[in-house]
This record gives sequence, structure tokens and C-alpha cells, in this order.
Amino acid sequence: MPDLSKRATEEELMDDLTLASQALRQNLDELETINTWLGGYRVVLNGLQRLRSRFPKGRALHLADLGSGGGDTLRHMASWARRQAVPVQLVGIDANAFMIDYATEKAAGYPEISFAQQDIFSAEFRGQQFDIITCSLFCHHFSSEALGRLLRQLKEQARVGVIINDLHRQTLAYYSIKWLTRLFGGSYLVQNDAPLSVARSFTRQDWQQILAAAGIERYTLRWCWAFRWQVIF
Repeated sequence: MPDLSKRATEEELMDDLTLASQALRQNLDELETINTWLGGYRVVLNGLQRLRSRFPKGRALHLADLGSGGGDTLRHMASWARRQAVPVQLVGIDANAFMIDYATEKAAGYPEISFAQQDIFSAEFRGQQFDIITCSLFCHHFSSEALGRLLRQLKEQARVGVIINDLHRQTLAYYSIKWLTRLFGGSYLVQNDAPLSVARSFTRQDWQQILAAAGIERYTLRWCWAFRWQVIF
């Protein structure tokens, strides 16, 4: 049994930025299915609704999704914006060229979505401003120290707010996803990375400490089904 009393530091297979294969394409499809089953998109959409009163008037909402992967969260946000009659310009930021190509292909019916291959710690990216920045299942890829620095940076880049959707490090969550990915014959990537993602993720205390280290005092931190945290600041 893994030690879930602290965040795991082992890197996921998907952290390899050169990864580009049919297995990765299958993995991205699997992640979208898992998020659909477990209601993962609701965490971000609820966050948008909570910030709705602060959206800019008279122009499109400019939103960046960091670590956008297959672009599935962006597609759900675009559909939400269409239902709400909210004009948006959505950009997915990812460091993996294969994922950018995959996501662009999947978002063909969404002209309001674009993608950019960028390093979020680069001067080029740090110089950009957005209304909202979202991080969906992205933050657990960083050490607590690096994440604190990133959140401090994002606070300066987001005019309206930052929405984080990430996993709860908990025993039932770990074994549930481990069994589910094996039961349904998932790719080697999802069978390795899905439970590891939970082991690398957060408790409430982790979030409180990371946000304090980032100098962020005003925020909301909510637990959501299934085994997710919603952070808004």
C-alpha cells in the first residue's frame, strides 16, 4: 500500500513532454471518459458560475486553461458559455506538441478555442494577462514549493480569478481508480498514471499550506464529488 500521508513525488508517464503515440491518444480519450463518468467537469463549470458576476462587460471573456491536454475541459467550458450566451475566447496552454495537435483536432467545431505550446514559467507566458485562468488536474504535477510559486504568478496574471480542479489524496479514491482502470482494460498509461495522480494530489491541509506559502489569503476551498477539490482565488 502506498504511503498516502504525504504527496508522492514519482513522475507520471505523461510528464514526458516528448511522449507522442497511439497509446497517448488512447489515454487522452480515457481521461475524457473518466472525467465524464465522475463529473469532473462540473467543478470547473461551477467555478465559472461563481465568478460570473465579475465577467467583463462589452467584450469576450479571455480564459486560459493551463495543461490543457486533450482540450476536453475547454470544450465543456465552450459549451457552457454557448448555453449561457457568454462570448468567450478560450486558449489551451500545453508544453506537449502532440497534445496541442490532438486537442486542436478534437476542437474543430469550436472556433472560440485555440491552443498554444508554451512554457508557463517562461517570460513570454508570464507577460500575458487573462480574465480567468483554469487548472484542471494540472496542479498535482508540481511539487508543493513549485506550485506555490506558480499560484503566486497566476494571481498576478488573472484579472478576475483562478479556478483549480484537482484530486483529493485519499485511500478510497486511490484504490477506486486503480481498480476501475484495470477492470475496464485501460491503457498502460492510464493504469499507471491514474492512481499515481491521486497519490500526488492534495489534502485540505496541503492546499491551506500551499496557498499560505503563495501569499494568497482570500480564497474558497471546497470538496466536490468525486474526490475533487475546487479552489478559487
